[in-house]
Amino acid sequence: MPAPLHPDCLTLLEMIRAAGRQPLETMETAPARAQFAAGRLVLQPPPPDVAEVRDLRLPSGIALRLYRPLGCAAGDILPCLIFAHGGGWVFGDLATHDHLARSLANASGCAVLAVEYRLAPEHPFPAAIDDYAEAIAHAAANAPALGIDATQLAVGGDSAGGNLAAVAALMARDGALPPLRFQMLLYPVTDMAQGHDSHARFTSGLPLTAAGMRWFRDRYAPQQAHWPDWRASPLRAATLAGTAPAFVLTVGHDPLCDEGRDYAQRLEREGVPVAHLHVADLLHGALTMGAIVRPALDLIDAAGLALRRALA
Repeated sequence: MPAPLHPDCLTLLEMIRAAGRQPLETMETAPARAQFAAGRLVLQPPPPDVAEVRDLRLPSGIALRLYRPLGCAAGDILPCLIFAHGGGWVFGDLATHDHLARSLANASGCAVLAVEYRLAPEHPFPAAIDDYAEAIAHAAANAPALGIDATQLAVGGDSAGGNLAAVAALMARDGALPPLRFQMLLYPVTDMAQGHDSHARFTSGLPLTAAGMRWFRDRYAPQQAHWPDWRASPLRAATLAGTAPAFVLTVGHDPLCDEGRDYAQRLEREGVPVAHLHVADLLHGALTMGAIVRPALDLIDAAGLALRRALA
């Protein structure tokens, strides 16, 4: 049995009930996106100050946002985390994860380059990973102009973004992307089959349920033939050996919990240095709910510290 939810999570669930929020699986894409974006305004604390924020675009038109942490000088060359936001490949943008990106920059002392990849269902698999990979290659090729060190690159993201980061780490190992020093996987999606026990445990009463994950998957990867592809399901890769050292966060009340734990365990078995932090009393999405779920702020600091140490 999972540990009881943290009291802040119970407060959050009561707020969701009072607001009459609809389950994802009952909604069309456009109103579901609006519901997600509105919720972030309530759930996130005010954005912390950073030294610099710069809006950029890839040659393809994909929007990027570069954050430089407090305390850095204008000419400092910094390590960089290329960050992919969560939202089931269907929701999210630079604005919904602005607080998290700023906080990770300050906690790590690294630059953070956030990527607003194309969303499904308009742009299904593998559009998101194609965009994210383009951003990583662009960061390495344009490091001097960005004020970053091309030899000190990391990838990371939450949920669907963690999926993209894990895939990018495999691509970098295989030479399809520049070398990476670190991968930060925050309650990641690792297996499109959704057959782990935690999908059966969490079927109602949470912001993300097993039915909600199926709703996301059916928009991002509607063709079942794509599910075993390691670019969709990095847990299905033949080997994880040789990928960058990892920080993996899992939370107890999450249909993705068991596949994230399996990924961390496989990394360790296959010789990849990994720190796995499991927080039994929190729920999926907590890192972007810090105004209500206060332990999330400590977890952001922990992830940032892991990044700082890896790129020191």
